[in-house]
This record gives sequence, C-alpha cells and structure tokens, in this order.
Amino acid sequence: MQLTPIPDDILPQALASLRAHLPPDSLALAVFERIAATLDLVPLGVDTPAHRAAGVKLAQDFGIGTIDAEPMEAFSYDGQSIRTRSEAYVLIHEVAHWLVAPPERRGMIDFGLGAGPESGRVEEANRATAVDKDTQIEEEALSSLLGILWEVELRQPAILAFLEQNWLEGWERAAGCADNFISHVELLHRRGLIDADGRPFPPESVTGAARAAA
Repeated sequence: MQLTPIPDDILPQALASLRAHLPPDSLALAVFERIAATLDLVPLGVDTPAHRAAGVKLAQDFGIGTIDAEPMEAFSYDGQSIRTRSEAYVLIHEVAHWLVAPPERRGMIDFGLGAGPESGRVEEANRATAVDKDTQIEEEALSSLLGILWEVELRQPAILAFLEQNWLEGWERAAGCADNFISHVELLHRRGLIDADGRPFPPESVTGAARAAA
C-alpha cells in the first residue's frame, strides 16, 4: 500500500530528487535508471494478460509450482506453489520472495514470514511464522526491490510497483530516501541476488547453481 501518493505532475521532480542523491557511476544509480525508464511503458498497458502470463512463466522457469486459483482461497504460497490469480506485480513479488528466502524456508507456508496480504487462511499462515520481525521487514524490502527488478527485465512498468511499495516515500528528504534505496541495492548484491550490473540472475543460472550445490 502506497503511504503517500505522488501525483503524476510531481513524479518527475521526485525521481530527479532521488537521482541527484545517488552516487555517480554507482550500482544504485544504474538500478534506479532502469526502474525510472519503465515510466515510458505505463501507457502501453498495466497488469495485462501478457504481463500475468510472464509472471507465471517466471515462476515455472525457477521450478516453482503454480496454481490457477485465488490466494484468498488458501495462501499466496503454500510451500510448493504460488496461487496465480493476482496482479502481475504480485506474482513476480512472490517469485522474488522465493529467491530471497533461504532454501529451508522455501517449503513453508508464505516462506515462514507470516500471512501475506493476499493469503486467505491468515491464522494458519501466521502459525507457520519462523522468523523474527526484523527478518520479516528485511525480506519484505528485499523481495519488493528484487521483484521490481524482475519487472524491469520482463519489460513491465516496474515504476508503478516502485511507487506502490514506497521506495519514493519521503523523497522530499532525499538523502534518507536515497540511503534506504542504496542500502537495499547493495544488500541484494552482497546476498548474490543481483549481479554487478544490478540485474537479477536468470532462472537457468539460479537453478543450475542449486543443482551444482546439491
């Protein structure tokens, strides 16, 4: 949920403010520029059937099960499969959660983080919580940003999720907004979730590494 809506006529100023506080030639700036460039994709369509199909395919390419059902019928992720009757960015966000979660929690309801906002069996999902609040907050932020970067790769209007998930919150105090963005970009990189150019690793790379480690 976007905490503070940013009107369309203010958005260019907000983006420019954040851009100005990112170090030149930095990983964070390269990531930001790719996200900001997707503003041009918004007029071409938002949450289209093609976008949703790409989200389902991304999950399947990573070896994640998919179920053609509403998350409210059970869980967003049941320990094996994502329920796919959601907006495209939500599907991609769940794939990002799977990538961020350690392997031992990929078999848990909603990744052991407690009920997601779309899961219907809330009490059951919350009983499966296996992490503390700080871990929940960190993984939610990392999954948000990684999902946005996957939207960029899939040529979807990632800027909308960037706004919806509050990465421009407090843009008027741009230094703090920039510090938050920089720290999470760098953490994604340190955790091996994005490469040196700030791009997420493709399914064949991730699944191949998992097979090699097995």
